[in-house]
Amino acid sequence: MHGQDIFIQVLVYLMAAVISVPLAKKLGFGSVLGYLLAGILIGPFVIGLVGKEGTDIMHFAEFGVVLMLFLIGLELEPAKLWKMRRSIFGLGGMQVLFTAILLGVAAVLFKFKINQAIGLGLILALSSTAIVLQTLSEKGLLKNQAGKSAFSVLLFQDISVIPILAIIPILAAWNPLSTDHVAVHPEGEHLANVSSIPGWLQLLLIIALVSGIIIVGKFISRYIFRYIAETGLREVFTATALLLVVGISLAMVEVGLSPALGSFLAGVVLADSEYRHELETTIDPFKGILLGLFFISVGSSIDFNLLIDNPLEIVFYVFLLIVIKFIVLVILGRVFKLRRGIEMLFAFSLAQASEFGFVLISFSEQSGLFGKSESGLLMIVVAMSMVISPLLLIFNDRLVQPFISKKQNKPEDDVVDDENPIIIAGFGRFGLTIGRLLIANGFKVTILDSNPTNIEVLRKYGFKVYYGDVSRPTMLEAAGIESAKVLVLSMAEYDVALQLADYVSKNYPNVKILARARDIFHVFDFLKLEIDSVQQETFNSALELGVKVLVKLGFKNHQAYRAVKIFKKHDQEITFDLYKHWQEGESHFIQETRRFSEELRDTLQSEKEHPIHEEDDAWDIETLKEEVKQIVFNKNK
Repeated sequence: MHGQDIFIQVLVYLMAAVISVPLAKKLGFGSVLGYLLAGILIGPFVIGLVGKEGTDIMHFAEFGVVLMLFLIGLELEPAKLWKMRRSIFGLGGMQVLFTAILLGVAAVLFKFKINQAIGLGLILALSSTAIVLQTLSEKGLLKNQAGKSAFSVLLFQDISVIPILAIIPILAAWNPLSTDHVAVHPEGEHLANVSSIPGWLQLLLIIALVSGIIIVGKFISRYIFRYIAETGLREVFTATALLLVVGISLAMVEVGLSPALGSFLAGVVLADSEYRHELETTIDPFKGILLGLFFISVGSSIDFNLLIDNPLEIVFYVFLLIVIKFIVLVILGRVFKLRRGIEMLFAFSLAQASEFGFVLISFSEQSGLFGKSESGLLMIVVAMSMVISPLLLIFNDRLVQPFISKKQNKPEDDVVDDENPIIIAGFGRFGLTIGRLLIANGFKVTILDSNPTNIEVLRKYGFKVYYGDVSRPTMLEAAGIESAKVLVLSMAEYDVALQLADYVSKNYPNVKILARARDIFHVFDFLKLEIDSVQQETFNSALELGVKVLVKLGFKNHQAYRAVKIFKKHDQEITFDLYKHWQEGESHFIQETRRFSEELRDTLQSEKEHPIHEEDDAWDIETLKEEVKQIVFNKNK
């Protein structure tokens, strides 16, 4: 391909993404479906702006999946990963086993040979890491029960690629095709070389490589990154981060492992590194671009000629694949006690085939397990199932989940019949206190909550609480967000609160947002969005109990109140400074946190050595009076 041709291809891909993805997002379809549709449109079988060389671009763009797994690994400390072992090996292992068995049986019924049926079942049992993680992350579902379970299954599937690669040549040797039906693919040649390594040697290489990644990541990487960071050249740090991921990925491929699995392991090892945040911000843009390129390539690779020649057969095979995987996943979801409704999201998200299926099918064809016709058929089934996957999640969101809610006797969203200047989202133990304070002071408040039981109890006590999912823009609009002055985010669902704050701050900048935060890092997440005020949920109550503890330890009342007042003032003053240090990197953040703690200790020790006089025992009462005056003044103002 000439240099000018490369630029033309880049132009076409970028233009397709810029046009289709925002349109798909506006229609509520999500970015993944937008990329896939863009690929279909520019592919050789529709408009024809790109040729069949799109498969080469797909192999390059698969690096986006590798980068995504690296970033996910950075969010998981080894201890958290160990806690997931039951879902990884239990749920993941059973999913691959039972799905492969059922798909294999179905393949035998449709006249595939037994060895082909086993290979087909193993290959199609895998799901698309790229589509599942990108879609769930985009919807903010990656950290809920369904998202974590899906991630565990995907991680086991990456591990299972190793034995599948070893099994395929054995299956091919069981009942080989004639060489006239065998095609040679470059990726098949490489994987064949890997599978030809003696098993004991391959195992030793894998152990050595994994040990090397752990040693380098845990003990050596910090010195390398420190040396690079001291140069002050951001582009060199970027190059180092990419070098790390590319090097590990190539090494994993050489020993027959999934490159995505290797990058994930590297991310987990570096999760405790002080350079974690810098690595995230450096790699994330590359990940997004390459993933988008990968999805476009998948769309453009669909062979519509084959689809036109055998439409009913292919549609039936895709339908059968999705139904079998869906049934297995729903049953396993219930066995592993996923909540009702969550197991449906889990099943819909993993019901497609894997992008790694393209490579495994090519390898199987080169090994002689599949002929060219079977290989082409499987390729289009894999691609079509991946294209349909985002539609399945939309179907789940818009039809399945509302139906489940209705069956569980959850009420429909209430019709909000008044518009007030204050909206409280979430009316549990935290929001209830705020609401009582505001109502007692004569303010009109619109209260929204998504817990039917809680609402039923509160209404008995005279509170006018509306049932509704505040994460949906339509509910906020119905509650009068456009004319509201203040939005209080007091719900316990912290991820939803962040999404809501982001949405309101962008679309209704005149509304002041005040939020409940879980901890200091959640405070930092809100500060990124530049909202008006954040309050840690247990901070003040902990300080009040702290006053009582100090008194029990011998402090006089005025001394205890003054110590807590100083502590609180110091914490308020340093919060934004800590946020800026946190953005600069974990190492700097830890260092400054320690310095601030020493400053606070010195201040309180000095106060203890030079206490105020006992006649100032009413200091806290006078302070409270002043604060009440200030509140009244502001209200009248």
